[in-house]
Amino acid sequence: MPGASIGPANLVTAFRAVLVAGVASAGLVPPTPRVAWAVVVVGTAAALLDLVDGRVARRTGSATAFGARFDMEVDAALVLILSWLAWRGGVTGPRILASGLMRYAFLAAAAPLPWLARPLPPSRRRQTVCVLQIVALLVALGPVVPGPLAVAVAAVGLALLAWSFAVDVAWLYGQRLAPR
Repeated sequence: MPGASIGPANLVTAFRAVLVAGVASAGLVPPTPRVAWAVVVVGTAAALLDLVDGRVARRTGSATAFGARFDMEVDAALVLILSWLAWRGGVTGPRILASGLMRYAFLAAAAPLPWLARPLPPSRRRQTVCVLQIVALLVALGPVVPGPLAVAVAAVGLALLAWSFAVDVAWLYGQRLAPR
């Protein structure tokens, strides 16, 4: 639309995306406690701002499907990057990459299984699990968190995420024959 602006909520999300890119840049340097602290601090800021963009959109009347999708994709990118950093830094095993790749595997699976591309209804469960997954990864990456605890926290986050995706896949499977 000519003259349309990005809107205040999408500006918050865009700033979150910049923070997520900053978190990703931690993968360009050797993992050290200082780098881990930077990841935790910047990742936490990006996660906390996730609480802001939706509220701004609702309060300013600027909520859009694009904004919701933009927010979701920034969240997915943050989870992918945090899971990769957890694996790369030796905090967890390679299984943790499943948490970062789950969203993208879900999207890829929709090509041969188009019923997976149907819209999902809004869900507090989905939002809560996303936040818990990000928190779990940030905790696991914390340099003061003992290794076994980091692995356990990351595993719980991954299990919750897998469960949430399973609930959505089951719902979509049940809807596959219903008219759109």
